[in-house]
Amino acid sequence: MSRINDTYFSDIYITPDKQVFVPDYNTENGLIRREFEDFEAFYELLEKSYQGNSSYSDIYEGFFFRVERSVSMYGVLFCMRKMPKQVPDLSTLGYPPALVNYLAGLGKCSGLILLGGATGSGKTTTVSSLLREYLIRNGGFAYTIEDPFEMPLDGEYKSLNGSLGMCKQTQPINDNWGDSLRSALRSRPRYILVGEIRTPEAASECLRAATSGHLVLSTIHANNVSDAIDAVVKHASAGEMSEDLAFDLLSRGVLGVIHQSLIGVGEKRPVVQYLFANPNTTQGDQTRNIIKSGKINLATTIEMQMTRMAQGRPLFEIDEVDRKENKKQNY
Repeated sequence: MSRINDTYFSDIYITPDKQVFVPDYNTENGLIRREFEDFEAFYELLEKSYQGNSSYSDIYEGFFFRVERSVSMYGVLFCMRKMPKQVPDLSTLGYPPALVNYLAGLGKCSGLILLGGATGSGKTTTVSSLLREYLIRNGGFAYTIEDPFEMPLDGEYKSLNGSLGMCKQTQPINDNWGDSLRSALRSRPRYILVGEIRTPEAASECLRAATSGHLVLSTIHANNVSDAIDAVVKHASAGEMSEDLAFDLLSRGVLGVIHQSLIGVGEKRPVVQYLFANPNTTQGDQTRNIIKSGKINLATTIEMQMTRMAQGRPLFEIDEVDRKENKKQNY
């Protein structure tokens, strides 16, 4: 028998009678029963770490496990995701190179980058890889708010510009995402990662942070790009923020919205749809105007941007002022 961390799998399920199942990787969704020589030690850790919250994280022999503990008809059921020992490089995720380069270049901007998708679509991996990329390229202080912790981001980074980056991973204070985000802002972070937008307070504070000079990264459950935008606004307006204000803040703060799904058997690859707003907010921008109007008719804009990127053309036209500035810099 092998040990748990010597075996490749993404998800692991433990039934109330301690039967273990992992993906079979021969079919799209099939499972296979496995036995591990260190199972009892692993199971003991899961039980000891439980503090009343059904979602939590564990570290077993250097690997992060995101744990979901449920009470089923016959007892306790554990569903876990085994996270990579290191956050993968952005260039290894299977994104088109042009999209990787564009996303990497947003590290000096401020605003909101939102990853939408279904459960298990790789949103957390992508957003964590993005944050890692920004810390390595530009340095600075990153603050995450996650419940539970998922990817090993905490620590110090040596950046390519000779400075340092630092990331501190935190959990919401008393499950209050709004208070946690306000606390994060008082720490003056360059980057804020919110594990998932799922409450009105998280949505509204993310929108405010994105318009106050921070680079905010987050995920949301959504079926497509337009659905992700609509979901953020609905979450924010379910609280004290009006829908008009939510659309206005999102139109001013958004940098990009990406929808991701995974396809394939065994080694899965991402299929992405994306929409970006012009990082230069002094220029007119169709994306921002459409979002502000509240009429999310974005299919044409999404198709145009994806075509331009695939052809190697810039997403946004450069106005005359920028042309003159670029010309000066080239001399």
